Amino acid sequence: MKIEIWSDIMCPFCYIGKRQLETALAEFPNNEFEIEWKSFQLDPTITPQSGKDVFTFLAERKGISVEQSIEMHKGVTERAKSAGLDYHFDKAIISNSLTAHRIIQLAKSKKLGDEMEEIFFKAYFTEGRDLNDPQTLIESGVKAGLDSNEVKEVIENESLYLKDVHSDIHEANEIGVQGVPFFVFDRKYAVSGAQPVEAFVQTITEGLK
Repeated sequence: MKIEIWSDIMCPFCYIGKRQLETALAEFPNNEFEIEWKSFQLDPTITPQSGKDVFTFLAERKGISVEQSIEMHKGVTERAKSAGLDYHFDKAIISNSLTAHRIIQLAKSKKLGDEMEEIFFKAYFTEGRDLNDPQTLIESGVKAGLDSNEVKEVIENESLYLKDVHSDIHEANEIGVQGVPFFVFDRKYAVSGAQPVEAFVQTITEGLK
């Protein structure tokens, strides 16, 4: 079974969805699954916000109070914890995910897409790393198994893998993806959002019939 996942590494529900899917896949030890990560940007206009925390940033974007934003993030943190993830929004550094997506495309070409996604998710949501910082991007790429010079080349040449990112986003629009995470199973079934493990199990079971 092939599973395509449209995702943005700045999306907290995408990391949760990744874990929920992995838990579901563990229930099918005798089946083979090919996972392909697809690029998606929730907000391509985001620029680094020096000195601004995510609570204030989201409050301004949504027109709510900082207190409301903090409560919203607490709820997401609790949900992440139930999936075995440790979120630290107080350390998160706002950045644009485009360069990281281009590095993910490089990783996909080496069959390291899943490893790269995991490392970037953890770097952003747990470790508070800056995913617009070249050194962080290079270190993350090397940790995933990429060559540091190739990662550096992607960072320095903004056209590298850009078409691949845009192609994924265009494809998402073509098939009607409204938000991420969005999971497609053998182009027959789809799951939208970080659904419970049971929802993934049910969809996979149906798809394997």
